[in-house]
Amino acid sequence: MNEPPKWLAQARSQWANTGRARPPFAEEPGPGQESVWDYPRPPALVTDERLVVVGDPDEPLALTRNALRVLETASPPTFYLPPGDVDVERLVVVPGSSMCEWKGQARYWALPDQPDEVIAWDYPKPFPEFEQLAGYLSFYPGRIECRVDGEVVRPQPGGFYGGWITDEIVGPVKGEPGTGGW
Repeated sequence: MNEPPKWLAQARSQWANTGRARPPFAEEPGPGQESVWDYPRPPALVTDERLVVVGDPDEPLALTRNALRVLETASPPTFYLPPGDVDVERLVVVPGSSMCEWKGQARYWALPDQPDEVIAWDYPKPFPEFEQLAGYLSFYPGRIECRVDGEVVRPQPGGFYGGWITDEIVGPVKGEPGTGGW
């Protein structure tokens, strides 16, 4: 990749926490747990073969064993599902977008009968480092039920971020007031 534009390099350089050292306030993970403070920045993209179900388990909107997890310092993992495992015919693209300094420009999705309630997003043209995410969708677990191997996912606090909190995740996690710079 060529050098990133100056604005992008500046956005990427702002983070003090990069996963190299756990801060003193971080919880210690127990057996089978992961600390969000051990995740790297820039984020890592990791395959996950656990069963991920989005929506009503009897009539899921998405169902996969081929998820990609984005692991970024201070945030719970975000699960991205391949487009072939999401019933995109039951979704509509809605106005609005946001920019992630790592992944690129996000596009938002909603259910047709609730177009003002964004429940998912994707990166149609991610930055080269996250090219593998192109077309994959992620869902806000606070707006639609999401499950990982049967466990109901809890949403990342704050409403903007879409991290998936399960029993294996320890924090504290970014999202509450005052944590934006984590």
